[in-house]
Amino acid sequence: MNTPNPLLDFSGLPRFDAIRAEHVTPAIDVLLAEAEAAVKAAETVAPVSWEAFVVPLDDATERLYRAWGQVSHLQAVVNTLELREAYNANLPRISRFGSSVAQNPALYAQYKLLAAAPEAAGYDQAQRKALENALRDFRLGGAELDDAGKARFAELQEELSGLQAKFSQNVLDAGDAFALYVDVADDLLGLPDDVIASARAAAQKDGRDGYKLTLQMPCYLPVQTYADNRALREQLYRAHAMRASEFGDAALDNTGNIDRILAVRAELAALLGFDNYAEYSIATKMASDAPQVLSFLRDLAARAKPYAQRDRAELEAFAREQLGMDELQAWDLAYVAEKLKQARYSYSEQEVKQYFTEPKVLAGLFGVIERLYGLKVEQDSAPVWHEDVRFYRLVGADGALVGQFYMDLYAREGKRGGAWMDDCRNRRVTAAGVQTPLVYLVCNFGRGNDGKPATFSHDEVTTVFHEMGHGLHQLLTRIGELAVAGINGVEWDAVELPSQFMENFCWEWEQVQAMTAHVDTGVPLPRELFDKMLAAKNFQSGMFTVRQLEFGLFDMLLHSQYQPEQESVLQLLERVRDEVAVNIPPAWNRFANQFSHIFAGGYAAGYYSYKWAEVLSADAYAAFEEAPGALAETGARFRDEVLSRGGSRSAAENFRAFRGREPQIDALLRHSGMTA
Repeated sequence: MNTPNPLLDFSGLPRFDAIRAEHVTPAIDVLLAEAEAAVKAAETVAPVSWEAFVVPLDDATERLYRAWGQVSHLQAVVNTLELREAYNANLPRISRFGSSVAQNPALYAQYKLLAAAPEAAGYDQAQRKALENALRDFRLGGAELDDAGKARFAELQEELSGLQAKFSQNVLDAGDAFALYVDVADDLLGLPDDVIASARAAAQKDGRDGYKLTLQMPCYLPVQTYADNRALREQLYRAHAMRASEFGDAALDNTGNIDRILAVRAELAALLGFDNYAEYSIATKMASDAPQVLSFLRDLAARAKPYAQRDRAELEAFAREQLGMDELQAWDLAYVAEKLKQARYSYSEQEVKQYFTEPKVLAGLFGVIERLYGLKVEQDSAPVWHEDVRFYRLVGADGALVGQFYMDLYAREGKRGGAWMDDCRNRRVTAAGVQTPLVYLVCNFGRGNDGKPATFSHDEVTTVFHEMGHGLHQLLTRIGELAVAGINGVEWDAVELPSQFMENFCWEWEQVQAMTAHVDTGVPLPRELFDKMLAAKNFQSGMFTVRQLEFGLFDMLLHSQYQPEQESVLQLLERVRDEVAVNIPPAWNRFANQFSHIFAGGYAAGYYSYKWAEVLSADAYAAFEEAPGALAETGARFRDEVLSRGGSRSAAENFRAFRGREPQIDALLRHSGMTA
């Protein structure tokens, strides 16, 4: 039976169609009170045991964080002023509760008693790992600080959560605030027909003639890639590069937020005895320390930069000789690269895009899941937050429910940019039975026009597979303990392994053929065109690699060696670019002000994880290459040793169990075309 407040209803699927801003504070009032009561009761449980101590704590805190997760999700996908105000008002309360639990000396003592209890010898692997992580997290949460230290740590955590939320909201608002209305169709020459149609529809929706261009990715990227009008490319590039900076609305400038976020993180780490925030962050990762990460990044940069320099020289030569551009600007890079690709490989991304229609891509993705793991994806129904959202169920060969997921694929105002997976409800085994996992898969693609389905570029197809890989990591866990089920407890620098692994199937002919049908004719992608794509697969891979290494190095140096009294954030970024980059953006580019991954997301001192995990994922996929006739068998082993384990054992153990050895970088270099 539905409760009046949908955020307090845990009887089934979330009631996203009913949740309103006015529900947030009353629900958090109730759930915080419940969680605080459970903590108080747990402090004095005697004798301490898993059932009497851990389970009631998990019950109460899970309800709180599930409800708050729904609020956070809505704030990201259907952001309204009212919802944002409710979110911002309750965020400090959630942060304070988290800090109070992490620092609670009585709970810490109870966990120590539990670890020392005779029954601990009989715990399963998941329980042992959850207990080990809990003791570690108490130390990292400030439980061993004195009273003054605990109070300061909690203040800083609360301030940091607010700063990070503000950073993200500023990027969203600065992007949504921009619109360019173009009156003359000739100004849009080169743009794909579907992008022009969307721009015309957007202008009409605003009651305007002509075309509306925005900074949302389905508009911005095609302008940068295809628009023949160089001035138009520059105009959008400038607007995009200056978002949330001193060049725009002062209220949305993230410069001060960056400085304060870094200062708060540095103080947090120092309180716990770490030399810097990177060491604090790495305490829960696969990497051993910041020097190891910096060495990894610089070693890869040394291998990649010669290829990147070659890529840049080719672009410059082509631009000069074929396009009459004496000087290559930042807003020319994607455009010239696309022209060079067309000239060299006789195909364009736009040509390929016509074959990847949304229904076929999703059917192809679901087919890969079935062939790998013997699982079926079926259409399902649920209350949703927007009419665009789809809902699916994942079932085993016996028809048993494994998990469910939402897909929200299209860009729109009020929706955070990028693509991500998040969990709505984690797997858990309780006295009442198995609670199945529930996840969100979110992207920002363009929708179809004139009654036609949406079409995806191959990069967008890869993004869908990537996010589904994260989703499968969450959905296929067989762990029953919340703390280490799904991606919970997985080292952050290994969390990209399943997602990057899935991307490889976007380059297999059998899989690609099955997920293509031309939007007008229904004809599958011709083998000849696929072969051209394959030949171009590593086009500019050196340039792309050093770009990722630039971000990773900037992040790691910022959180391990940055001295604000000696240089600014911008100067550090310039120094990193001098070391590894081949494309140097204009001095007015404010990339850092929009770098939500590290200033608002979970990648602070962790952006290197993308490349770190890419080594793992390429090596894991190589196991499938080595046994081409044993897809299902190798898939079952990957599921058993990696995906199903969650955080119940270390990522290094998972990898060794699957591959039978330590990871090697060779497969990554080979897949990227960076071998002699």
